[in-house]
Order: sequence, then C-alpha cells, then structure tokens
Amino acid sequence: MFVKICGITSEDDALLAVAMGADAISFVFAPSSRQVAAGHVRDIVRRLPPEILTLGVFRDESPQRVVEQVQLAGLAGVQLHGHETPDDAKWIRSRVGFLIQAFPAGSEALRRADEWGADAIIVDSPTPGSGQVFDWSLAEGAPSGRRVILAGGLTPDNVADAIAKVRPWGVDVSTGVEAEPGRKDPRKLRAFIAAAKAAEVPDQPERTGALYDWQEEGG
Repeated sequence: MFVKICGITSEDDALLAVAMGADAISFVFAPSSRQVAAGHVRDIVRRLPPEILTLGVFRDESPQRVVEQVQLAGLAGVQLHGHETPDDAKWIRSRVGFLIQAFPAGSEALRRADEWGADAIIVDSPTPGSGQVFDWSLAEGAPSGRRVILAGGLTPDNVADAIAKVRPWGVDVSTGVEAEPGRKDPRKLRAFIAAAKAAEVPDQPERTGALYDWQEEGG
C-alpha cells in the first residue's frame, strides 16, 4: 500500500514520516495554514533519501508557475488540486517527473480522469484539507485499473476500513495525523502508516514504472 503524508512543513516531520515508512511526502504551495515556500522545501528535500517521492501541491496556479516552483524546490513531481484543465495537466506532466491529479469524490470529471494524463489520481473530500470523511462509495467513479489514491478524513482508526471498502492503490493523509495544523503527531503518524501497510490489498496496479522513473526522466 502506497502511503503519502501531505502538509509537511518542517524537516523534522519530513524525516519522521520517512522513518515511519511513508512512500511519499508532499508540501502545500497553495494558500493554506500549511503553505510553505520553495526555498524552505528545497532545504528539506536535500535531506531526504532519493527513493522518497516528493511532491508540491498546487491549486489553480498557472502551469508555468507550478513548474518553476517545483524545479526551484527540487521536487520530484506535482499534485494538482484545483480546477486545472487536461491541457494544463499534460503541459505540466511533460516538464516534471510525476503528476497526481486530484478530483472531488462524486465529481463528473472523475470518470474522465484519464484525460488529464496523470500518473495517479487522488479521490478526495469535496472540501479538501478539512479532514472530513466522505461517502467512500463515491470513489467508485474512478477509471478502473488506475493508480487511485484515497484521501479525505483518513485517520489511524479508519484507514484500514477505508482500504477494505475502496481498495485503492494508495492513501494520503494530512489532518488525520496532526497535533495541530502544520505539525505532525509522531504517534498518529506511526499508527496510520502501520495500519495502512497492514491492510495491503491484492490485485492493484503495479508499483513499478512511472512512479520511480522520475529520476531517469530528468525530473
């Protein structure tokens, strides 16, 4: 089970997430209580193992600005979490190593997710970042056979149940493992990652190929 920890704001939390077994971490560049600057992120990323997927989270930003910030921060890829068009997403993907496109649960666009050309898609709460659980059955609208990452209201207590019901390729959490906005709780972080990894679901898209090819692609 692929596990991504979002909303990282400090080197300590980034290293902690990696030590606990996270596969990816992401930094929020969109307006948020967890928003960070590219220079700060660059200093953190330099300390991380190269196999960890590092992403910048953007919402309704110009494609040029997204690529500029990702390159400045030394990140491996991008997570788009706004109203980006398929053309925007494809332009960005051609210039970064990895792309995740987020869709609100139940959105009509979710059924057309392949048009964005992303390496993986996130199915999130209609109010992302709120920590609110949504009706997990709404994730069924995602195209089959794709890397689907479930987000939205996940916690150490419900992540195993969510995985059993949705059978995603991965899970993503921010609020559910925080002590306060922007600061992770070590006990919650450990419990979440352990529960997600223990709930491994068979017959998922392989975790090979594009996910870790970003180093070879010059990202």
